[in-house]
Amino acid sequence: MQTPGILDRIVERKRAEVERLRAVRRDLERAAEDAPPPRPFLDPLRRSPCVGVIAEVKRRSPGAGAIAPELHPEALSAEFEDGGAFAISVLTDGAWFGGSLEDLAAVRRGSGVPVLRKDFVIDPVQVTEARAAGADLVLLVVRILDRALLGDLRAMAHDMGMTALVEAHDEWEVEAALEAEAKLVGANNRDLADFRTSLEVTERLAPYVPGDALLVSESGIRDARDVARVAAAGADAVLVGETLVRSGSPGPVVGEMAAVKRVGGGAGVRGGPPRGRGASP
Repeated sequence: MQTPGILDRIVERKRAEVERLRAVRRDLERAAEDAPPPRPFLDPLRRSPCVGVIAEVKRRSPGAGAIAPELHPEALSAEFEDGGAFAISVLTDGAWFGGSLEDLAAVRRGSGVPVLRKDFVIDPVQVTEARAAGADLVLLVVRILDRALLGDLRAMAHDMGMTALVEAHDEWEVEAALEAEAKLVGANNRDLADFRTSLEVTERLAPYVPGDALLVSESGIRDARDVARVAAAGADAVLVGETLVRSGSPGPVVGEMAAVKRVGGGAGVRGGPPRGRGASP
């Protein structure tokens, strides 16, 4: 999600946050048990004829700086949902993105669609914390996890009824996501080295995602034409943040994006090349 230097600093801070969370693990486990049941994501998206728009509540980022520091999560998510958003993503990192789990809980209470916790998850206690706040999906970033831990976190999210969005930026990370049995794979269009975005990342990685998994194109989506472009490559959904938050009137923009048709349900244009480090990129 970020340049390597920033990413390392974010993860280091997350380790400190995890240590504090472990002191309240039992409370989080009880809260997770009492949370409302997770809303389904995968099957409804498989049945949808259109690309699912995951609209993001995002105040700021290390790359873009301040985007909308004073946004109201409930009001913004209501605009997204009125426009036809398939799900809402909430950035819950505070130090770098200005978000919080309180934002997620507020969006979940006022929303009728699935809600994704978008953060830097490096420990099982954060998965429990996400469920306790009401998250229906949780982001797992391959770049910051070893394969064993990635598999454990993905399985834990599944056991709690949530869907794991497993984010990859290159072919080898897609391989790791599939090894972890991910059924929702994110192609991150943002280059971690220079922070630029290119939809060619989705086009390059899509053939490596088999048709029985769903593909989300993340970052760099500006309008319905971009949605149509990644849909043609096999994307089943898009994750869009900054474009919508800056638009001033996100509902109609979401509506235009959400009207784009999926192409063959993904399976018709994906799943060809062999996986593994011996495969040609």
